[in-house]
Amino acid sequence: MRKRDNKAVFEDYTILVVDDDQGIIDSLKVVFKHSGYRIEGVTNPIAAVEEIRCNKYDLLILDFLMNPIHGDEVVRRIREFNKELYILLLTGHKDLAPPLETIRALDIQGYCEKSDRFDQLMLLVESGIKSISQIRTIKKFRDGLNNILEAVPKIYQLQPIDNILEEILSQLITLVNSENSFMLVDDTHQLFNVTNRSIFKGTGKYSANVETFIEMLSPFIIEQIGRARTEKKILKLDEMLILPLINEFGDTMGVICVEMMTSRTSDEMIKFFEIYSKQAASSLSNAFLHSLVNIKNEELNKTYEMLRNRYMDTIEALRLVVDAKDIYTRGHSDRVGYFAVKMGTAIELSPEEMETLRIAGIFHDVGKIGTADDILVKNEKLSPEEFNEIKKHPIKGAHILSAVSMFKDVVPIVRCHHERIDGNGYPDRLKGPKIPLMARIIAIADAFDAMMSDRQYRSRLTLDEAKQQLVQGKDTQFDGEIVETFLAILENYDNIKKDLEWTFAQNTT
Repeated sequence: MRKRDNKAVFEDYTILVVDDDQGIIDSLKVVFKHSGYRIEGVTNPIAAVEEIRCNKYDLLILDFLMNPIHGDEVVRRIREFNKELYILLLTGHKDLAPPLETIRALDIQGYCEKSDRFDQLMLLVESGIKSISQIRTIKKFRDGLNNILEAVPKIYQLQPIDNILEEILSQLITLVNSENSFMLVDDTHQLFNVTNRSIFKGTGKYSANVETFIEMLSPFIIEQIGRARTEKKILKLDEMLILPLINEFGDTMGVICVEMMTSRTSDEMIKFFEIYSKQAASSLSNAFLHSLVNIKNEELNKTYEMLRNRYMDTIEALRLVVDAKDIYTRGHSDRVGYFAVKMGTAIELSPEEMETLRIAGIFHDVGKIGTADDILVKNEKLSPEEFNEIKKHPIKGAHILSAVSMFKDVVPIVRCHHERIDGNGYPDRLKGPKIPLMARIIAIADAFDAMMSDRQYRSRLTLDEAKQQLVQGKDTQFDGEIVETFLAILENYDNIKKDLEWTFAQNTT
């Protein structure tokens, strides 16, 4: 007999054994319960019909020769009210089995001879369970698609956006038999004249205020939400499914996250979720586009501001955790933001671009939250494997910041701040003008502050040595024109240093 490691799967299926020999029933109970199945037994065939009429069973193992009625009559009576039950027939001898025409007419799925060993029966049951599972999946698809069609009129009704989101979540959690879910959705059409607005809705334990909701999100979950949005694909985590909402233009406009046992989510179900999420995204996009929502602006604005502030606080906390890991890099992100703004001012970026640049500088290393402490603070040269781990932080940081739309413009800067002009950087080996301008600025600010800071493996450089390093990196590591701009700024370094000391003294008091 083959041993199973996935008993929990079989516990979803209930088997009824009908045999007028109690010994057979007892033996089958021992074998199938040991393998993880739920199994019941009945010796009276007439009582068995009523048992199936009143209770839910997935598979019937039925003896053929019984009193007062044979197995074929039992099946005839069952088929009058239940066409779906999977039935396996047991015979004492193959010559005593009913004719093949009878087996087909009664929709009996299989039969085998009784034996002291149950190997053949077990294989038939396993095959039956697979068929039942596939039928369940098809039925769930059918019911799910019907639910989508039924939900569409509700989604398109004139109602508050909160109701639309709740309707989408309620349909989904019904399909997956779960309670805990949430959505983060962008106002892609900016109905409220607010750039990069995100709207939140939750069910179950996530049906909470914004502060509590944000605290529930671990750095890992935040990163995976951003990853799903960036890669535009469904992610299966240990106990959560993340569905990106992709509109008709191929843009990601948010995510649906639902807690469930994703290890039991089949590829077929994933396809269904893709259909559902696309329908939800299309409905939301259309609702925004045509303003088919009765919005309570004051309430929504308040919720959005709370979400924005709490998420900013969360990212800031993550950034401070990164700084706290290494005393040598403490304050590094603030200084990178400061130097980046100096360069942005010199090349006359707009106020909006300057704010984006400042935030990118402050959060450029937030992806290091997932890097092991012993790698970040190592005194010796990193091994190739350790360096490869360090090189993941731009992507991790981009994923964290991608989780909500407010950082949409910051994401490519954080992702590309270690790219090089000559194409030898990471993670995407972009070259020259393909690297975003602000990422080229952050790269110079990041490198300069690193040179001017003590590190575990070396002392800080002098100002002249740091300038020389920047010159040597022109048009290979760094953008040559921006280097020249920064070198001109550094001619006033004494005042810059005083300004930095005063600024950060104010921030820490």
